[in-house]
Amino acid sequence: MKTKLLDSTQTEEAAEIILRGGLVAMPTETVYGLAADALRGESVAKIFAAKGRPADNPLIVHIWEPSQLDGLVRFVPEKARILSEKFWPGPLTMILPKADVIPDEVSAGLDTVAVRCPSHPVARELIRLSCPLAAPSANLSGSPSPTTLRHVISDMDGRIDAVLDGGDCEVGLESTVISLACDPPRLLRPGGITVEQLRAAIGDVEVDAAVTKPLAEGAAAASPGMKYKHYAPKAEVIIIDAKPQDFTAYVNERKAPGTAALCSTEEAAGLEVPFEILGDDHDMEAFAKHIFAALRRADENGWTTVYASCPDKSGVGLAVYNRMIRAAAFRIIELR
Repeated sequence: MKTKLLDSTQTEEAAEIILRGGLVAMPTETVYGLAADALRGESVAKIFAAKGRPADNPLIVHIWEPSQLDGLVRFVPEKARILSEKFWPGPLTMILPKADVIPDEVSAGLDTVAVRCPSHPVARELIRLSCPLAAPSANLSGSPSPTTLRHVISDMDGRIDAVLDGGDCEVGLESTVISLACDPPRLLRPGGITVEQLRAAIGDVEVDAAVTKPLAEGAAAASPGMKYKHYAPKAEVIIIDAKPQDFTAYVNERKAPGTAALCSTEEAAGLEVPFEILGDDHDMEAFAKHIFAALRRADENGWTTVYASCPDKSGVGLAVYNRMIRAAAFRIIELR
């Protein structure tokens, strides 16, 4: 298959590909998504084949305006209305009881569906011209999510029909996922919309244990990003939870060919190994924007062992931590 490269003005051509049952990688404000017609199971199945994604890992349906939500779910609770008014369009996904139009391929056989309304203008125009789109990240399953056109082409060239260029992604991490199919609502995946913001809007929100720990054996994944090793480069990633000077000393004691670090500006100052700076020590928005690109560069640089600075777990930092521990297969060294 030859993959077409389309610019941001060619959304009509991209929409035609979607409506013919094809696959198009599209930009969103979070990461690039691999889109297919969400209401056609045979089209959605192509996503799993292109990514090598396990079929029991549910997908997110993307809509172009909040009013489309009503046709995709059985009912919309008041808390969902509040969240959609406050955070849509934007990086928030809500899980609700699904309507009959949602094929099992999208929901992984669950009776719920995840829906979000992205804010990226190219994504919204593509959805408006076509239909609701099922769209996980446009990468090979398990690898770091793509935040640039180059990342998508690296993973998907020859596997999908087209890539729609929309520039680099602004947020850099996948959307926040909250389940409103339970009471109280439950945070399943942190993202750019923080748990603190959710609680300010609708009150009590529980944080699922799988946000910071492996999903319990045998448990069904209610959200993307819960069940499998995700976001991982080929290099071995190890998280170091330490004060900046202790992180630097620990890494320097283990310097060897192929060893490197992902760290803050403060930690980089004394390092004796190659490194990627993710941002200043307390700038978790910068960490979020740069973490996936840095994980990809680890492989491009031929690094084999990467020591990553443990992010703060509040605000957006919880989302960065969630991605890092999965990239590291939960390898964490506590030095505090």
